[in-house]
Amino acid sequence: MTKKESRQQVYTLLVEVGRNAGDGLPAEATGAALMCYASGIDEAEAVRETVAILKQADLAPLDVSGYGTLDERIAEGHDIPEEEIELMDRALAENSVIVAQMTPFFDKV
Repeated sequence: MTKKESRQQVYTLLVEVGRNAGDGLPAEATGAALMCYASGIDEAEAVRETVAILKQADLAPLDVSGYGTLDERIAEGHDIPEEEIELMDRALAENSVIVAQMTPFFDKV
C-alpha cells in the first residue's frame, strides 16, 4: 500500500499583531510583525490556523498578508535563502505554524 500524498502546502504569511496582556512583547512596543510559515490545504486554512495559534499565545492578530507557497514565490522571482526553505519543510513535516521572525513596533517620541 502506498502512502497517500498530502495536499498540504506551506504558505508564507506576514501577521501584524497589536498589544494584549501577557503577549510577551517588549513593554514599550505598540505591536509587532511576525513572519510565519503555515501548512494548510489552501491559504485560507493556513491563515485560520495561524490566527488561532497566535490567539492561544495571547497575541492579538490584526492583519494577515499572504505571500503564497514556495513555488509561487519562486515564480515571482523571490530570492529565498536555504534557512527559509528548511523552516518551510519543517512546517510541512509537522503540519504546523512556524514563527520565523518577530519584529516589534515602537512609536517614535
